[in-house]
Amino acid sequence: MTAILGSGEYRYRVVEDWAKLPEGWELKDVAAVAVDSRDQVYVFNRGAHPMMVFDRDGNFLRSWGEGTFPRAHGLHIDADDILYCTDDGGHFVRKCTTDGRVLLEIGVPGKPAPYMSGDPFHRCTHTALSPDGDIYVSDGYGNARIHKFSPDGKLLFSWGEPGTDPGQFNIAHNIATDAQGWVYVADRENHRVQVFDAKGRYETQWVNMHRPCGLFCCRGSRPQFIIGELGPGMAVNRAMPNIGPRLSIVDGEGKLIARLGGADGPGLEAGKFVAPHGLAVDSRGDIYVGEVSYTEYPRLFPDQVVPWRMRSLQKLEKIA
Repeated sequence: MTAILGSGEYRYRVVEDWAKLPEGWELKDVAAVAVDSRDQVYVFNRGAHPMMVFDRDGNFLRSWGEGTFPRAHGLHIDADDILYCTDDGGHFVRKCTTDGRVLLEIGVPGKPAPYMSGDPFHRCTHTALSPDGDIYVSDGYGNARIHKFSPDGKLLFSWGEPGTDPGQFNIAHNIATDAQGWVYVADRENHRVQVFDAKGRYETQWVNMHRPCGLFCCRGSRPQFIIGELGPGMAVNRAMPNIGPRLSIVDGEGKLIARLGGADGPGLEAGKFVAPHGLAVDSRGDIYVGEVSYTEYPRLFPDQVVPWRMRSLQKLEKIA
């Protein structure tokens, strides 16, 4: 039986085994996903083939990046189908064409800035673009900063520090922008999304979520956002219902519109999530969910044998 998530106009059909891989290949921890103008899907993962590309029906097209990305983490695609690949293990951001040609590199691969120094980068996590093409980078594991670069990679300024107050971060895990230039940061371990203007000035925060991990802005005159929530992170709340992992859809002010999954905890069954880490939406409104299942499953189920092969990518097909 096909799993259906959501309700009303936010109903989605889970498409199982969507990605058709070459013989012997596998997806390991899909950290991020992006969709280009032709609805080709770019899957940034931590396996032997870091970037795999599929058509919207899941047919494999090509791969690239072999041996050049130590640990895939974030992926953004712009209106010209240029990809921004963030590698937290390598401490760099690469701007690439759709066939993997590097146009710009920010950061020095393998050379992190000192821990919590505020200097770029120490395990950077994701990128987003301003309406003018400036590049925002969330520097979230070994820093608590957002950096803003010019389109050619010159550092303009940075903001943020460790903590829980407005403008402070406890793992700035993801970042997005809207057409008006507002900046949205998934402040994961503070259980919130913070909103800033283009100069890094704090505006507001959304707090109706649990460990926001993935963040995607559905652009338009009235933007909506999809938030991937990691759910339970400790032994004491591992079996607690209704905290995820799940997807939440909110409006431009953070008001909840719909929730997909998560009511009865994590799992590998169709319609459940383990660790929704990367999100993308195609032209038809279908959602692609990248999961870091190989990393999170042992934490969620410490008494179970880890499956040899797990699901790291789901497609949720919007029901008209």
